[in-house]
Amino acid sequence: MMKLPLFLLLISLVTQTSLSEVTISVTPTTLQKSGDIVTISWSNVDSPSKLDWLGLYSPPDSPHDHFIGYKFLSSSPSWKSGSGSISLPITNLRSNYSFRIFHWTESEINPKLHDHDHNPLPGTAHLLAESDVVVFEPGHGPEQIHLAYTDVEDEMRVMFVVGDGEERSVKWGERDGEWSRVSVARVVRYEREDMCDAPANGSIGWRDPGWIHDGVMKDLKKGVRYYYQVGSDSKGWSTTQSFVSRNGDSDETIAFLFGDMGTSTPYATFIRTQDESIATMKWILRDIEAIGDKHAFISHIGDISYARGYSWVWDHFFTQVEPVASKVPYHVCIGNHEYDWPLQPWKPDWAYAVYGTDGGGECGVPYSLKFNMPGNSSESTGTRAPATRNLYYSFDTGAVHFVYISTETNFVSGSSQYNFIKQDLESVNRSKTPFVVVQGHRPMYTSSNENRDAPMRNKMLEHLEPLFTKNNVTLALWGHVHRYERFCPVNNFICGSTWKGFPVHAVIGMAGQDWQPIWEPRADHPNDPIFPQPAMSMYRGGEFGYTKLVATKEKLTLAYVGNHDGQIHDMVEILASGEVLSGDDSFGVDGGARTGVVDSTFSWYVKGASVLVLGVFVGYILGYASFSMKKNGNRPSWTPVKSEET
Repeated sequence: MMKLPLFLLLISLVTQTSLSEVTISVTPTTLQKSGDIVTISWSNVDSPSKLDWLGLYSPPDSPHDHFIGYKFLSSSPSWKSGSGSISLPITNLRSNYSFRIFHWTESEINPKLHDHDHNPLPGTAHLLAESDVVVFEPGHGPEQIHLAYTDVEDEMRVMFVVGDGEERSVKWGERDGEWSRVSVARVVRYEREDMCDAPANGSIGWRDPGWIHDGVMKDLKKGVRYYYQVGSDSKGWSTTQSFVSRNGDSDETIAFLFGDMGTSTPYATFIRTQDESIATMKWILRDIEAIGDKHAFISHIGDISYARGYSWVWDHFFTQVEPVASKVPYHVCIGNHEYDWPLQPWKPDWAYAVYGTDGGGECGVPYSLKFNMPGNSSESTGTRAPATRNLYYSFDTGAVHFVYISTETNFVSGSSQYNFIKQDLESVNRSKTPFVVVQGHRPMYTSSNENRDAPMRNKMLEHLEPLFTKNNVTLALWGHVHRYERFCPVNNFICGSTWKGFPVHAVIGMAGQDWQPIWEPRADHPNDPIFPQPAMSMYRGGEFGYTKLVATKEKLTLAYVGNHDGQIHDMVEILASGEVLSGDDSFGVDGGARTGVVDSTFSWYVKGASVLVLGVFVGYILGYASFSMKKNGNRPSWTPVKSEET
């Protein structure tokens, strides 16, 4: 009578052994700072599918479909055996993490659920395992440190993020560890209810942004390297950072300028992220280290993080730029992906197709509070959200007067912004700053003639170009188009022989975003570009990169650096006398550049020092570059037209 139940019991035990539960483990479970790496290991996945996936969750109790990001288990070489591991750098979101493994097959793909690139989002019906919680250890100080100018020349602003609203300070001095001054930082934050639309105000896109602290270091000597830390005795201090203060007595200007960079994540998420942003930061850090104790700053002209309502992407962005932004001021202007939403206050009839939903419902709130630029420009959102700030402002550094404008808010005649631009340009002291550089997001001139923005360009030509030409703007820099293009000195589509009355325009939106392969030949006309290169376009290229500006009172040089090799691929030299020099005519139209280029002194000492200083980036990049190339799908490829960069 007992043999049958015993036999069944043995069969049951054998079955349980062969169908063991999936196991998942994470090491380590305690982290110190953003960029620390965790390894997630699993075993006993029965009949693994190439679509089985690992989800990242923060907070750990988030619903299954509220992941931060995901990786396919097939990115592990041993995945077919049912076991494997994935290592990832983790960004501190001021809440704990957990990891979950799901089984997913092609037959379960829901075409109605897809990401920004129309890839299907992974299914959550079959949870296989969930990890222990991973925590960030307290006491290691603030993160996301970034500098900026104030309206006072002998000051430097520093901003950072922590997980609570308790008092934090900045302490600084001329020697590391010898802090001669301390200043308490003010603190701000924003709430989910401040967001204007989805996904920013939805349960998937929203994560707690932490508390944003803003301190000012005052009474700085001119052109001196200062060391600083941010934090508190009770909560911990950051590692020591340093910067070189502004020097109003110096004629030299050094700046690194670009638009549309974004950030990279080591996993796939709901939106496209920008892997090329890592290379942009790497080469700029090389250049900053190469110039030693010279003062410089960064200019990022719109489309900053491309978070588009997924708040943790901002955390990735500031973590990625911190190695640079903690050393030199990081200046910005607003782009469509920080601001645009359906009910934005200024949307004239002609702009119906221009301003859409590109901001992901953020309506400028994270941009306005995470940065604090000079000036006091602001526009009401018309909602409970705080006013949009950092719209237009200006400052002098060395021989150049820099002006930042907003193409997303009212700029036409009679507006507050128009009046600011007019008054600012008319009051420039050209004996002190002979060169004037204006920067905004959407371009006034581009050969990428996207139809949607045509009304915008017409209004800029009507209202802003006369101000630029009348007041002898030297250089106008724009983003939005994700390519580099430099024009002749131009006024009303006519090339001039001098920049006086004919500003040089350049599009520099090539720092990371790759969404816009618009110079490819058409399939049925492989030899004809969609938008032919006009005569006034002196150079245009498809390579990612950034620009370097170096100026004295005699000459301003703008150079385009390619991310693929860190070398200069285009250059223009603008003399205070009015001449615009680009070398000889050795490059033909079909070569991308219409004129040759000549290396500047700056390019030579950067080249000479680059080999020695590239190593400074390795420690940080190990956490991000090694894992940035996601195996969840290839980025679209393209071949540039009329360019050397193939």
